[in-house]
Amino acid sequence: MPEKFQSPVSVEQIDGMIRTIRGVRVMLDRDLAKIYGVPTFRFNEAIKRSRHRFPPDFMFQLTREEFDSLKSQNAMSKPGNSSQFAMSSGKHRGAAYRPYAFTEHGALQAANVLRSKRAVQMSVFVIRAFVKMRETLLGTRELARKLAALEKKLTSRLDVHEVAIVQVLQEIMQILNPPPPPPETPRRRIGFHES
Repeated sequence: MPEKFQSPVSVEQIDGMIRTIRGVRVMLDRDLAKIYGVPTFRFNEAIKRSRHRFPPDFMFQLTREEFDSLKSQNAMSKPGNSSQFAMSSGKHRGAAYRPYAFTEHGALQAANVLRSKRAVQMSVFVIRAFVKMRETLLGTRELARKLAALEKKLTSRLDVHEVAIVQVLQEIMQILNPPPPPPETPRRRIGFHES
């Protein structure tokens, strides 16, 4: 029986590494390198050697603006703890470095390019994290659709109830404040009268 592989990175940690950039869910090169157990510069060297395997829908490089935005998000999301991402970017990689972002297919292709046992084993966890996120987002959309339908139904019911309540209140107001009685017409007395 094959030995069961224990991931050095939890699925929750992998979930936290998936970001949305350009409307696409991606993982950054440094995160995949960490998961696959190689230094980021070695990871990127392997990717560059096999660049033909990574079309734009598998991998793209962040723009300077996207990178700066990502650094500020990381710095803001970790109060009291300096951002590893922001600190390491200029210190070890140079000021011109902009990370690469990998889609689900790109992350799997990267594991194939690395060809290490750990990369292949960890690619399963990465793909599961992408699938879990996709299912969560689909569930969220379905929930939003159901809530919108419920809101519409309740609004229409409230409109009907509102009309009924207004009618009841108007009737109560008429009972409490009845209109003044019409002036009495003088009664004719019965019998003969002298004029």
